[in-house]
Parts: sequence; structure tokens; C-alpha cells
Amino acid sequence: MTTNSPIRAHPHAMAELCDAGKRLYATALRAGRIRRAEAEAAPCLMEFALLDPDPDDAEWLRPVPPTSALAQRLRPIEREIQERRTLANELSDTFEPFMAISAQDRPAVHSITVLEGGSRINAAIQVAIAECQSEVITVQPGGGRSEEIVTEAVKQSQRILDRGIRMRTLYQHTARHSQATIAYAEHMRQGKVEVRTLEELIERLMIFDRTVAFIPAREDRQAALELRHPGLVQYLVNVFEQLWQRAAPLLEEAPYAPSTDGITGVQRSIAKLLVEGHVDEAIARRLGMNVRTCRAHIAKIAAALGSGSRAQLGYLIAQSGILDPGHPK
Repeated sequence: MTTNSPIRAHPHAMAELCDAGKRLYATALRAGRIRRAEAEAAPCLMEFALLDPDPDDAEWLRPVPPTSALAQRLRPIEREIQERRTLANELSDTFEPFMAISAQDRPAVHSITVLEGGSRINAAIQVAIAECQSEVITVQPGGGRSEEIVTEAVKQSQRILDRGIRMRTLYQHTARHSQATIAYAEHMRQGKVEVRTLEELIERLMIFDRTVAFIPAREDRQAALELRHPGLVQYLVNVFEQLWQRAAPLLEEAPYAPSTDGITGVQRSIAKLLVEGHVDEAIARRLGMNVRTCRAHIAKIAAALGSGSRAQLGYLIAQSGILDPGHPK
């Protein structure tokens, strides 16, 4: 009698039977048995109980009929399915009384829903996109987007445009320095997409069909509010329309050209915020640029006005008249 060697587990599931196992199991079924030594090439056959020892000869193994093997494997799955069905029926019975209450004839409740986590926010936005029929309007503060983000925006925008939906987007003027953003606007201009820029914008905003809006609920943008109250949504639409009327089309000439004193429009905006007491980080965030660029503009303002210190700069800005409404631009 030979000594049985320990079975070596195969790193695969039964539903993914290896090629050697398939071949040897088929051979055993055709012949009615297979030598134990030959079956060692596929130890999974013993692990999955597809081969049993031959009671008459220890050197041979007999195949378990595939119908029996299948039934044995399906039995716990069918049991789990039955348990799931029972649980589903129990849940339906539990909530049925409340469904009846919800179905009563009453005015629709317009909600404000808090969405936490990027996945839940994106899922809600995707639902709104799928339900949208005519118009999408968005406010996207900050500077230019990366090529990866813009590429994804092109794909999503094209799917929306293919359904005949109009899109309007507001960026900040700093987006005009982003080649990826310009390329996006050029690519989309043949469709119903309009892109304009403004120096300062409100926080991020998305509105679909003037019936549902999304706004951030936290600075880290990991929480958002989904608004379906008609009054709130209409208020946000009105805010957008006022900004849109003041904005300049992205693909037209930049609205801030240098003035005769060498101070550009964006630098005047920075100067105004400096006089109001804002720090560099806050100014950069409001104007959609990085802090390094903001500080470079501040240095140019200081050089143009002959300022030797940050404290003196505020005084010189106020005395220079560059913030006066009638100052040349």
C-alpha cells in the first residue's frame, strides 16, 4: 500500500478549475477511474471532492459524478438565496405601512439634502445629469484645470450635448492662462456650450433644469447640499444670471489689459483686496490663482508704486488713486 502525500491546495476557486484539473477530471469520467499518482498534477480535484479514493484499490481514484458535485456546491448557494428572499420579504412587510403613509395625496416636500463624501456627492450629481432635459449651468471658481480633469469634462459634456442640452459655465479670469481650459472651450464651442470668465466668483455651483442645485457645505468640498426647494434654486439662478451678464466670453480678448501706469486689471483687484486687509492666501483663493502667482503680482504692484515694505504698500495704494472708479484701465 502506498503512503498518501498531503494534498497541495491550488490557489483558485472551483468555478475557475485549472486546465490540468479539467483535463484529468474528464479523463477520470471517461475511464471511470484515474491513478492517484496521475491525479497529483491537479491536487484541486481532491480538494474540491471531485475525486474519491477507490475502495478496492488505494492506488486509484474514482470521479464523483458531475451532477452530484454540482448539487453539493449549489446547495449552500440556494440556501443563501432563500435566506435573502426571506429577509427581503420581512423588510417589505416592515416598511409597507410607512409606504402607505408616504403615498397619501399631499403636496410635494421640497428638501435640502446633506451629501457627505465624494462618492455620494458624485452619485447625486450623476442622477441629476441623467434626469436633466434642457439646461445645465455651473460656476467653477479657481484657475485652470489639469489636462486630465478637462479630458473627463469633455467626455461628460459631450454626452450631455448629445441629448440636446444647453450648457453655460463661468470660470475666473485666471483660467484664460490654462491651455487645457482654452482647448476645452474651443472643442465645445460648436455645441450648445458657452464659457465666460469673471475676475471674482461665488463658490462652486451646479444647477440642472432650474429645479435642483448643488453647492459646497464645507471648505474641503467633502460635503455638499442638494437643493430642490424652488425658491432657493431660483435665487441661485438669479445670482448666476447677474454674474453671467458681467462676465466676458472666454474665447474673446482678455478683459484686463495693462493700463498706462503699468498696473493691470487683476493687479488692481489684488490691490483692492490688500487695502481691505486680506492676506495673500485669501486673495489668491478669491481670484482663482495660486499663492505664488498672487505674491508675484503684489511684488509688481510694490515695484510700480515704489513701496519698500508691506505696511507702506497699503498706504501707497490708497494714495495712488489706482482704485478710483475713474482711474484709466
